[in-house]
Amino acid sequence: MVVGCPKCKMKLKVADEKLTPEGTRFKCPKCSTVLLVKKPAVQIKPLENKVIVAHENPSIVGRISNILTKNGYAVITSNDGIDVMIKAVRELPSLAILDVALPKIYGFEICKRLKERAETKAIKVILISSLYDKTRYRREPVSLYGSDDYIEEHRIEDLLMEKIDVLKGVKPKEEVAEKPKGPVLEKPKVETLPRAAVQPQVKSPLKEEIKAAPDEAVERAKRLARTIISDIYLYSTAKMDASIKNNNFYSEFAAELKEGLKLYNGRISQVVRNKGDFFHEAIENFIENKKKTIKT
Repeated sequence: MVVGCPKCKMKLKVADEKLTPEGTRFKCPKCSTVLLVKKPAVQIKPLENKVIVAHENPSIVGRISNILTKNGYAVITSNDGIDVMIKAVRELPSLAILDVALPKIYGFEICKRLKERAETKAIKVILISSLYDKTRYRREPVSLYGSDDYIEEHRIEDLLMEKIDVLKGVKPKEEVAEKPKGPVLEKPKVETLPRAAVQPQVKSPLKEEIKAAPDEAVERAKRLARTIISDIYLYSTAKMDASIKNNNFYSEFAAELKEGLKLYNGRISQVVRNKGDFFHEAIENFIENKKKTIKT
């Protein structure tokens, strides 16, 4: 390879076999400047037909895996963010399909990390929007966090392969645009509520509450709480980042939190809610994690 001396600008030809990834020192024959020349890193191309699917819900992993397998893809599965990072670096799939509300590391944080690493930045990423209340949203997310596309849980069977074809260049994006099924609904204005307004209120369990073992019921509650906060963030990224930075998150998002808490209380029994304030815990954990990444 040919390198240029930064001092005298002389061009030097260096034999590739003498280079190492750590760097080899050479002296410029003209000005005696010592140069450290590193062997170029070999770019590893992700495997075209390998896909990693990550979601905490095994049934959703199964749905996606079945679709991909029928279309000739090799599928790697995962159910938490740390495991996804390990497998993505080790396996180098061509595509990662990630739930935004993954435990341990949120899906959109994983996307950011993959895109920042040299060996994984070529991996295409589709985020799965949990949409805890799909009637609320009639628009695309404000930000995709560097991902290449997103898909809503209830549209997986309809749109997944078409979206993958778009990423591969097989089909134009316009053909698979997400179309709202109804008119755009204006979000009602709600007066700002104090932080105490998001504390769980005592309600009797609903009949439709699914009976589960105690641990399963707690995990279900934590999962729903993460889903609610991650969906709020997905559709209000800049506003939430600013509110966390300015320490006024609870007042800025009082309406969203009140609505989310109402949904949470309706789906999670009082018996489970008595075991811990998982809704508020998810919010606090999310805020603390975001404070570490938001520039002050």
